Amino acid sequence: MSPTEDSPRELLRLEHHALAEENTRAALVTLDRPESLNAIDLPLLQQLDACLDEVDADPSVRCLLVTGAGRAFSAGGDLKGYIALQRDPVAFPHFVAELHRIFGRLRALRVPAVALVNGVTAAGGLELLLACDFAVAARSARIGDAHLNFGQMGGGGVLTLLPRLVGWQRATQLIFSGELLSAEDACAWGLVSEVVEDEGLLAAGLAFAGSVARKSPLAVANAKAVMREAWEQRLPMEASLRLERDTNSHYCLTSEDAPEGLAAFSEKRAPRFVGR
Repeated sequence: MSPTEDSPRELLRLEHHALAEENTRAALVTLDRPESLNAIDLPLLQQLDACLDEVDADPSVRCLLVTGAGRAFSAGGDLKGYIALQRDPVAFPHFVAELHRIFGRLRALRVPAVALVNGVTAAGGLELLLACDFAVAARSARIGDAHLNFGQMGGGGVLTLLPRLVGWQRATQLIFSGELLSAEDACAWGLVSEVVEDEGLLAAGLAFAGSVARKSPLAVANAKAVMREAWEQRLPMEASLRLERDTNSHYCLTSEDAPEGLAAFSEKRAPRFVGR
């Protein structure tokens, strides 16, 4: 994103990292409000929305990585700003609706969205983590909900998504206690998939992105869409299997990438996927 004279200060950074596969990149979004532990407010959400537009329009991007500057991934909403915002019956519902819409874009994105959890992660920060497809945590990360500690309650997805991810008992324990889990405990609970040393967090994200870049971007997008819909909608087994079957048939019968993958295997060469 390029700032102009009239634009607000950049609250996040969008960078691209070239991957080993030709013409492929990983997009790295860094929340950049370290002085407020990367508090989430409407201007930050609007800038994230613009970043997602850019990522979604760029076929060279094969994975989105999300992290925070400083000692936090995100400690959640801007509590000082909430003092006035929560008294406004128009602005506050609009803010929450935008949070749902923009975080929902991460779930619907055609590429995997990975949270690189680098420090304190609470409330809205946990909701951002949950909107990603999975999370890798730095060993120093501390992760929890904490809404109730400040007289708040989850409203950005945590009350819905957390029980689906870690189960009812662990979700209620984390929400009602307001405690922060260590990275190791978060991994044991299934809240993050892996714990790495702090200095290796970005490298872990880029290594995953590199593995995705070797695959058909159309197949990746289809696989994500099927898994997301089946999991989020809690589809019955037969409906989920039908969705998978139908999507698979359409992809294999109509795409250029499916026969290319088979030809490459037969000819013992690297595939040349085009995403069509």
